[in-house]
Amino acid sequence: MSILVDGSTKVICQGITGTSGAFHTKGCLDYGTKIVGGTTPGKGGTKDVNGLPIFDTVKEAVEATGATATMIFVPPPFAADAILEAAYAGLKVVCCITEGIPVQDMVRTKHILQEIPDCCLIGPNCPGIITPGVKISGEGPSAKFENGCKIGIMPGYINVAPEDAPTGKSIGVISRSGTLTYEAVWQTSAMGLGQTTCIGIGGDPIRGMGFIDLLEHFDADEATDGVVMIGEIGGTDEAEAGEWIKANMSKPVTAFIAGMTAPKGKRMGHAGAIIGGADDTAQAKMEALRSCGITVSDSPAKLGIHMAQALGLEHSEAVAS
Repeated sequence: MSILVDGSTKVICQGITGTSGAFHTKGCLDYGTKIVGGTTPGKGGTKDVNGLPIFDTVKEAVEATGATATMIFVPPPFAADAILEAAYAGLKVVCCITEGIPVQDMVRTKHILQEIPDCCLIGPNCPGIITPGVKISGEGPSAKFENGCKIGIMPGYINVAPEDAPTGKSIGVISRSGTLTYEAVWQTSAMGLGQTTCIGIGGDPIRGMGFIDLLEHFDADEATDGVVMIGEIGGTDEAEAGEWIKANMSKPVTAFIAGMTAPKGKRMGHAGAIIGGADDTAQAKMEALRSCGITVSDSPAKLGIHMAQALGLEHSEAVAS
């Protein structure tokens, strides 16, 4: 099982003819994702470099292809409107990769999306979402997969489908950090664990789905045995998630907080990673999570080990074949 997307999900790309849109559309197609078309206003009726149909609007694309999800590579000044266009067209999963969307645009967009509860926004400024496919051939970047769904820019080959997990255990990954999402996947794969779904929620201060939204999904997913949660300095999301986990979560959660050496008041990498007070430092967040009974790694190098231990696996047993 998985959350939000699976191998049957039909996906379009908004901004499919741009450099990034075209490149990552091909990457998703190569992974086995059912990309069924895309949009670029003014180019409707033509095809992209991958031979996919292009539409002028998302509504036209949805009506013609039956898509239920989208990935957005629209430039920052227009990306918020692209999110709303996708939501109004009835798409259930809207994954916005675009970085640098004005915060005021996202404030307006987030407010409007409250009136469309069936739409799940992932991002913006995120690597995307992946439900791993079963490997059918090859190794490393040249490996081929089936029945998976990759929406975004993450490397798919480092993921392991639950069916391929040597230990028979699989986990979910939720992360504010892009590169640490991949690190968590790589380490848990190396420990013999599979992943049901991995989501990079993005690092902007105003974004779509948060930790608690996704923890609820993972807690209800029968195939997910535990969750790796990766947070950062700035904001209160991690502490709030810790309290929710303590009160509601039935599965083990391990965590890491990035930014332990970040100076107060200095933005680290993106708009959301800035310490505003004593409660949103890395150390304060780590203490808050530990007080809720969550195992918190001092180093990102221990994410895989701590997750395996939380699942009751001996270190010697949790080795990928």
